[in-house]
Formats: sequence, structure tokens, C-alpha cells
Amino acid sequence: MNPLLDRLQPYPFERLRVLLNGVAPPPVPAIRLSIGEPQHPTPELVRRALTDNLDGLAVYPLTAGLDELRDALAAWFTRRYGLASLDEATEVLPVNGTREALFAFAQSVIDVSRRDAVVVSPNPFYQIYEGAALLAGARPVFLNQIARDGFRLDLDALSEDEWSRVQLLYVCSPGNPTGRVLTLDDWREIFARADRHGFVIASDECYSEIYGDENRPPIGGLEASHRLGRSRYKNLVVFTSLSKRSNAPGLRSGGVAGDAALLKRFLLYRTYHGSAMSLTVQRASIAAWRDETHVRENRAKYREKFAAVAPLLAPAMVAPLPDAGFYLWAQVPGGDDESFTRELFAATNVTVLPGQYLAREANGVNPGRGYVRIALVPDIADCVEAARRIVEFCRRRPLAD
Repeated sequence: MNPLLDRLQPYPFERLRVLLNGVAPPPVPAIRLSIGEPQHPTPELVRRALTDNLDGLAVYPLTAGLDELRDALAAWFTRRYGLASLDEATEVLPVNGTREALFAFAQSVIDVSRRDAVVVSPNPFYQIYEGAALLAGARPVFLNQIARDGFRLDLDALSEDEWSRVQLLYVCSPGNPTGRVLTLDDWREIFARADRHGFVIASDECYSEIYGDENRPPIGGLEASHRLGRSRYKNLVVFTSLSKRSNAPGLRSGGVAGDAALLKRFLLYRTYHGSAMSLTVQRASIAAWRDETHVRENRAKYREKFAAVAPLLAPAMVAPLPDAGFYLWAQVPGGDDESFTRELFAATNVTVLPGQYLAREANGVNPGRGYVRIALVPDIADCVEAARRIVEFCRRRPLAD
């Protein structure tokens, strides 16, 4: 067996299952706010395109995807981020969701022949980043994102010598779970480090289409690169998905775009990896990427939920509105996120995710400890009911001295 598998840590939801094992919640309807699985209906145009193209199941697809899908992806990236151009033949690839692509990308860019290869990621973080680094034979290093710094990515936490060993930097904007969006100045600093040390940037942007102000969409890596005059997106690949944007997590469809040289190597890896997207799914994806009406309607639903839930929670816990995304990153009264989660479930049948499960101890701190992640993915009635239960639980729960 591959000995690197022994270095993987249990996934957050497995840890949550163990934490709640044996707990008998009250006989009220369960409300699950622990997992970021979109619950809004998948748009009819996507469902129709899927069923109208079932003949595609009888065909072996190319890993590079249909020209029509790459064109739809390139057009979406260009339109969404105001790019001058994006070559659909060399700067775009379809992928089977961001999870698969974020993992596979590390396997294609890490050079394990170099001593002490390092992969850097934010902390808290999406656990795929860590697993991808470990199974590529690299050492994961984490940059703490904490409230007093506005959850910014503190690049100065590593020395220049440490940065010299970095081969890959994962960033997540809008952040999971903090909801923070990287600014243009943040991107300027990231690009400067990448130029100085030669590492690759993998920008996870799967929450980019969930935001509050229709006139202020979050900036993305390609847009920042374009605005800063960085021709052809050197050392940058961005990852996006239809899971959150189009409420189609089961479609397992996304796209990557950026540096053509990196994507050429990534395509070679993926050809052997066996990750070609079904033609049926490709046709449904084309329909989704070409339509924005359902995306605006989706945002409006999340906007309504945040507006209803945040004021209800305010008297009980610190849960500021995120820059974007559909999570509340909430401080728990008393500071023990595991006990809070277990006791909340036992008292209310509401499930949240302990923040420490989404982070690692770095520099003596686990930046997720004392927080819970609340995913506002059920319908608004359930989100409001969950918030009421949480507030009542906090009101009744005694705090440790």
C-alpha cells in the first residue's frame, strides 16, 4: 500500500459523525447546516439539457472536452471577469468538479525530486489541499487566517527561505469557511511572491457566484492578473464549479483556466488519470455556463436567508456577514466548538460543523477552534427555524467559568 495514505487525516464530516455518535436528538425535524451542499433546485435548463443528450452516454469523451464547452467556459470567464481574451484551445479545461481538479493539479505540478517540497494553503482550509499535498509527496504548510487581521492571508508569516521551497500555493476566494474575498492588493502581493520564488498559484473560486451586491461581484484571480498587466496569467490556474453557482453538485462539473503551459501539463496528467467528462454532462454544462438568469435568482435566495438569519443570531453569537459565499463563520459562546456542536445537536437536532475540524494547529494556534461553520443551504424557513433554535439553546446553555 502507498505509505503516504497513512498521513491523511479523517475528513471533517467523519470527525463530526464520531462526535455525534450516541447522541439522541429531540423528536423535532432535523436541520443540517454542517455541509456546504446546495439545496436549491437544479435549474430546469440544466435538467433538460441533461436528459436531451443521453445519447452521449454511448460515446467515449475526450479529456479536453468538446470545443463548444471550452468556448462556453472561455466566454463565461471573459464576461464575468472583464478579460481582454482567453484562448479556449489552450487556457481553459473542463473538469469533474473542483475537488477532483484541485487534488489532481497538485499531482501534476509538484516536483518531488526537489528536497522538502512545500505546499502552502490558508488555515482554516478545504481539506483537499492538505491531502493533495501529502499524496504528491510534499509538506503542507498553513497560513493562519484570524479575525483580528480580518481573515487576511498573512504571507509574511513565512520567511523568504521558507517561501523558496514552496512549489504550490492554494488560495480560496471567497474563502471557505471565512467568506473573505482577496482584494486586488492581496493579489498583487501574491503575484510578487510567485514571481520571486517561482511557485504556482491554484485559486479555488467555487463560491465566486454567491455574493450580496449585484453591482460588486468578487474579484477573481484572472481578473486581478488582467488588471495588474500580467500577460497570459503566468503561474496561475483558477478553479470554478457549477455545484454552487448552478445548484448542481451531483453533476460534478467545473472548469479551470489560466497559464497555458501549466494547463498543457495538467491535460497530459488528466489523460492518464481517466477524468474525461461524459458528453451528456458536457451538454448540460454548456447550458449552465451560458445562462445567468438562474444564477442571479440563486443569489437572491441566499441574500434573503442572510438578511433573515444574521439579525436573529446576533444576540447569541458573533457571526458577521461574509464578503461572499453561503457560510457564517460564527464564534461560539464559551469557546469550545466541539462541545457546542454536540450539545446543540442533542438539544435542538440542528447540526453545525466545529471550526477546528477545518483547520490545523500552526504557530501554536488552531484558528478554527472556538468557531462553527454554519451553511445556509436549506430553504429559508429551515434556516430561520435553525437560527431560532440556536438562539434559544445559547440562552439556556450555561457557560463554563
